[in-house]
Amino acid sequence: MSENPSILQNLRIPVIGAPLFIISNPKLVIEQCKAGIVGSMPALNARPGSLLDEWLAEITEELAAYNAKNPDCPAAPFAINQIVHKSNKRLEHDMELCEKYKVPIIITSLGAREEVYDHAHSYGGIVLHDIINNTFAHKAIDKGADGLIAVSAGAGGHAGVKSPFALVQEIRQWFDGPLALSGSIATGSSVLAAQAMGADYAYIGSPFIATHEARASEEYKQSIVDSTSDDIVYSNLFTGVHGNYLKPSIQAAGLDPDNLPESDPSKMNFGGEDAKPWKDIWGSGQGIGAVQDITSTADYVDKIYNEYSEARNNLISGSAVR
Repeated sequence: MSENPSILQNLRIPVIGAPLFIISNPKLVIEQCKAGIVGSMPALNARPGSLLDEWLAEITEELAAYNAKNPDCPAAPFAINQIVHKSNKRLEHDMELCEKYKVPIIITSLGAREEVYDHAHSYGGIVLHDIINNTFAHKAIDKGADGLIAVSAGAGGHAGVKSPFALVQEIRQWFDGPLALSGSIATGSSVLAAQAMGADYAYIGSPFIATHEARASEEYKQSIVDSTSDDIVYSNLFTGVHGNYLKPSIQAAGLDPDNLPESDPSKMNFGGEDAKPWKDIWGSGQGIGAVQDITSTADYVDKIYNEYSEARNNLISGSAVR
């Protein structure tokens, strides 16, 4: 594993909660951080843009109060996800708010932009950039990103097709900085496996949809519990970019999940007015077979912490990890 920035050290468990479009909110982020993992949310979840100011104030004030009461066991840092594609007209506004509140970690997606990295560095923040292949990884680091999030096959939402083994080993041939792995990670033993593979952190998203704090419908949460990897469909129909979605939500929209047409990425086909991602067509990764019930964020993190500790102990003692 690499030598990581101080802000990413001393987590209770090496996990970053992935930013969930529409679903992540201050309540979820705060509980993730209090539980000892990096909590995150997309800046664009705050609508209108002025709401982001209120949300960042809520997160920073709540975590500061928690840390004052728990100096020996402070909360983990939080992250804000920025879509850096040219179509995001709010990017400059949202980055200025991140600077105002000194957001510790910026997660960038859909493009590598040097000026965004420089902005985060100007106030002491670090930047993790998500990528789906080694080529994009090189571009992000060359432009100034501090670390990478390798989004492999099986990840929720917009996902790549690379095996995590191939993706991590190619990145580790040249990059020794912070590396998180995304793709079907839902248990503590999977977190340990990501580290054994060469990643520093596991990037977990879909299981947090089925938490009390998540801003998802009860139907969506229950679908996460009821579904397995067999219920995940990989398609570019809904946004123009390939991603993983829950089959029941596609069926509910009146579409045949086994016969979805290909979308023209340049036209950004959203599947019709009555089937909007991520509101109606629900994103999910392949790891949800491990999600057995709707629970609190704290209880879920406790669960993977215990699993992670048991897996490490079994590995050290030579017992099989199951």
